[in-house]
Amino acid sequence: MKFMWFCPVVVLVILGLPSEVSAELRVGAAITDVTPEQLPVLVNGGMLSRSADQVKTRINARSIVLDDGQERLAIVVVDSCMMPRPLLDEAKALAAERTRIRTDRMLISATHSHTAPSSMGCLGTDADPNYVPFLREKIAEAIVAAEKNLAPARVGWAVANAEEYTALRRWIRRPDRIVEDPFGNPTVRANMHAGRNWDDVTGESGPEDPNLSLIAFQSPQGQPIAVLTNFSMHYFGGDQPLSADYYGLFCEGMQNQLAPQIGDAKPPFVGIMSHNCSGDIWRRDYTDPESGKEINTIESFAEGLLKIALEAYKTIEYRSDVDLAMAESRMVLNYRLPDKQRLQWARQIVETMGDRPPKDTTEVYAREQILLDERKSTEVVLQALRIGEIAIATTSNETYALTGLKLKNQSPLQQTMVIELANGGDGYIPPPEQHLLGGYNTWPARSAGLEVDAEPKIVETLLELLERVAERPRKDFQQSRGPGSAAILAAKPAAYWRLDEFAGPRAVDSSGRNCDAFYEPAVAYFLEGPRSDLFCSGGETNRAAHFAGGRLQARIADLGDTYSISLWFWNGMPLVARPISGWIFSRGRDHGLGPFGDHLGLGGADNHPGRLVFQHGQSDPVAGQTEIARWTWNHALLVREGETVRVYLNGAPEPEIQTTCPAGFPPGFDRLFFGGRCDGQSNWEGRLDEIAVFDRAVSVGELQPR
Repeated sequence: MKFMWFCPVVVLVILGLPSEVSAELRVGAAITDVTPEQLPVLVNGGMLSRSADQVKTRINARSIVLDDGQERLAIVVVDSCMMPRPLLDEAKALAAERTRIRTDRMLISATHSHTAPSSMGCLGTDADPNYVPFLREKIAEAIVAAEKNLAPARVGWAVANAEEYTALRRWIRRPDRIVEDPFGNPTVRANMHAGRNWDDVTGESGPEDPNLSLIAFQSPQGQPIAVLTNFSMHYFGGDQPLSADYYGLFCEGMQNQLAPQIGDAKPPFVGIMSHNCSGDIWRRDYTDPESGKEINTIESFAEGLLKIALEAYKTIEYRSDVDLAMAESRMVLNYRLPDKQRLQWARQIVETMGDRPPKDTTEVYAREQILLDERKSTEVVLQALRIGEIAIATTSNETYALTGLKLKNQSPLQQTMVIELANGGDGYIPPPEQHLLGGYNTWPARSAGLEVDAEPKIVETLLELLERVAERPRKDFQQSRGPGSAAILAAKPAAYWRLDEFAGPRAVDSSGRNCDAFYEPAVAYFLEGPRSDLFCSGGETNRAAHFAGGRLQARIADLGDTYSISLWFWNGMPLVARPISGWIFSRGRDHGLGPFGDHLGLGGADNHPGRLVFQHGQSDPVAGQTEIARWTWNHALLVREGETVRVYLNGAPEPEIQTTCPAGFPPGFDRLFFGGRCDGQSNWEGRLDEIAVFDRAVSVGELQPR
């Protein structure tokens, strides 16, 4: 999106003076029961088809309609696993006939309950033919009901940290523990819940988003009307269908706490829990075996989350002079289609099934290949809306937490919420680098079938929509600089890579010398890094990259025989899993080892397990004395002064390694590798961060914050 530049005086006038036209916000909310009238009913959320003949908790659609005199918008959240775009388009058309709301001003999303009636065919479950028309009518009724309750209102925002209630469920497997996908190929380097067995994995495949966000609406007199909450956590699980999962319990608890006295004579208060980006998220923190013991029931989970929300709710400040804006984009994305060999395999399996549903995973994915081949592509609906200085962006996918963080950190408005599974159910959209790691979230099917580049295309379109409704450009994300970063920059590095990128392939040089480095494939981004208090400010989380076979390459001209490397490292491999746990840094020619070159790594089963090792050329490694624990952040400083090499660990004044080796690097040895050796042997499996290169010998004290 292009923006015109104005002279500074005009900019000050536009931004500094209040609007002469003050919008009057009106809000209405409603709860509509969408529990099926006919049982049994098919239930979404499993690999194979299942049905329910009992109702444990009611299934609802919760709706909000907003009006500022110029725009009228509707937001609906349905207790459903996912809903297809054609069904929602039809429901919007019905609602538009009965209200004053345009179809492109309606946002309809699913909570992602895995114990709700099936309205969309996915994997082994078809849409329930009796429930689909019933739900379509009920969604329209929900919008009509909320519009009838329109009344003067105020709006406010709050956000709280609920990190105890969310964690990564997708973990990266060791390179020697790759498993097969449903097509018989060894492609699974990352998968859901692999972290249950620490011996199999090297770490999480991405970041989490711990923020619990609230948009609250109340009358001018302070009477609560509705609260739209947003959180990143997949369904709780373990509950029996039909059930609204923890989302329903949370909403009922909020209603009981905030508006227990409202009777039938007044419109009800409506508490809503919408689904933030949770494609790789669940409640169990596999980094801590003791986690979750106090919240191991769906009731305790909902109650704990509600307590955090209510504390945040108390801090909200309201205003009524807000205007509304909304924009929508519909884009066509291709499916990843099977090749002829896979399609032939699929047809042979499906022919033996006849009309029955799939009975195992192989049959599920065989049928999915045929469906993708028939459809070829699909239309995806993306939206952005603004309520004063509050923004909402939507995806129709099960979106990774990283994608939500990309949108929030670059949104033109600081107060931004992301709602997934909105206006359709288009399956998982892993960031492109995650496709290389494989796993269930990437196996081509209606549940994960979009093209590899779908995620960056969706992110870019949503940022453009946010710019449109905000009428200002997106933010250029840069991590804050803490005292540790300041110390590194004060030492004048030849290059300094913070490794805080959302995506590759470029790692930006923060030194100002424009010496960017480049990630190879098989790297995950934006995970938690070392010492946020040291490298960031204002409570921001420091970010790092996780290496899963790829390396970071850089070239520093005229580096010479005297240089220093400062970096932080976090090892994901068990210390005796392979002869060398992994190489952290290497200087040499790509794909070769030869008699020259410097290499820093971590010893393994055959060579000083868990201790730093330095190797020059093809000589035997020299090891340090300290065993370094797995999954801990540590700092290494390698200093070469001619033939003398010293390696310092964690700021200790005495070197961990001190040795002599030949100097005199031949031409072409200006290439540096991080996260692997130059010949690609035993590449690093874990995180790296805050890498700085100096063209001189640096002391330990120089890098300490002042």
